[in-house]
Amino acid sequence: MAGRDTPATRAARRAGIAFTLHEYAHDPAAASYALEAVTALGLDPARVFKTLVVTVGEELTVCVVPAADTLDLRALGKRAALAPTDRAERVTGYVAGGISPLGQRRALPTLLDDSALAFETIHVSAGRRGLEIELAPADLVALTRASVRTLRRDPASGG
Repeated sequence: MAGRDTPATRAARRAGIAFTLHEYAHDPAAASYALEAVTALGLDPARVFKTLVVTVGEELTVCVVPAADTLDLRALGKRAALAPTDRAERVTGYVAGGISPLGQRRALPTLLDDSALAFETIHVSAGRRGLEIELAPADLVALTRASVRTLRRDPASGG
């Protein structure tokens, strides 16, 4: 179990929330870490969420969106962009593909896509590639003090 212990799992344990860990063999050639988890674990892609670090102006924000969806940067403001990988890794303390919304080195403001609320539990990175934590969306909101709103791009909008 020591190999499965991460800052994210320690934060969940300290908070006393119910969670389940799911581990799989990470493929370094995977094009999408979140979709790799979907395939490797046989999960519904709507219940697996990716963690993206974005800049809005100079401020960093964490956005948690469904694995198969695209983050709508326009919903965050004119100057929103994905944060440079090295900066996201340095601030969160995690490597890309293993960035968790939980247990970050410096807790960042967090936004959770409202589609998460349709499920009893969702999956997010547990803090390393090949490890997912399954927890209730309400627990994720409470632990990260997340705001919940629509973050995914509407495919019908064409953008």
